[in-house]
Amino acid sequence: MFVFDLTNPLTLLLVVMATALLIFLGQEIKRSSVAIVPLIAFLGLLIIHVVQVSSLGTELAYLSGKIYKCIALDLLLILITFFAYLWVDDLEAKKNNIKSIDSSLDWFWKEL
Repeated sequence: MFVFDLTNPLTLLLVVMATALLIFLGQEIKRSSVAIVPLIAFLGLLIIHVVQVSSLGTELAYLSGKIYKCIALDLLLILITFFAYLWVDDLEAKKNNIKSIDSSLDWFWKEL
């Protein structure tokens, strides 16, 4: 069974760099639609990893530990990219003088 292993240091470095570049691009052009791309990708990876761990047979039980680590890393990356999306959405809303999706984190953005 193929597992997209995010716990591999090189893969993790490349994924984090690509995510940071997309978030930086979204921040520079002030478009939240660019910043949501990694969030959707990590949600897809989470779904794939959950399906893989739920369909493991007894002969592939040794992969469960690796997949559980990937799920934990997926959840962490989803949390980080979600906050980055909210930040870019706030920047886009301020640029266009419209109400953002969620303004409950205004106290957090003021501290940055």
